[in-house]
Amino acid sequence: MKTRMMMTARVLVVVAAAAVGGPAGGFDAGLAKTYEQFFASFEEQQTAKALHFMKAEQIVEAIKKGEDMVLLDVRTEREQSLIGLSYPAALHMPMNEVFKPENLAKIPTDKKVVVTCQSGVRCAVIALALRNVGFDNVFSMKGGLMEMMKFLNPKTAF
Repeated sequence: MKTRMMMTARVLVVVAAAAVGGPAGGFDAGLAKTYEQFFASFEEQQTAKALHFMKAEQIVEAIKKGEDMVLLDVRTEREQSLIGLSYPAALHMPMNEVFKPENLAKIPTDKKVVVTCQSGVRCAVIALALRNVGFDNVFSMKGGLMEMMKFLNPKTAF
């Protein structure tokens, strides 16, 4: 009896999946093609370079050299209020607001933009998405602000 109920449940799951589009029709083919083109350059050794990661040390060195860049902080308002960036060219846009037209207009296209968050996950996603929509000058802070805090000390700080 238990086996029969499990088999019936499996059949219902398959039927339900087919009714709502199932795996074959459950995705946006046009968007998938866009990502196929975008990720085409991510091959073997080129992947790390294609991801446009910057280590904390590279960012600090660029700032020390006076390189013109923007730090885009995609953490929530609450996170930003607890620990904020004091870098003069910092933009604060929570992840869920970055792609609003008025916020995209604030992101420069003529200088390096380094996206950051707490641990590096959100900034990697946002940086990839920004590059996918045409911002070629966008990089992701590898490891986020947590990695920056590990790197900075009295000898490495500005």
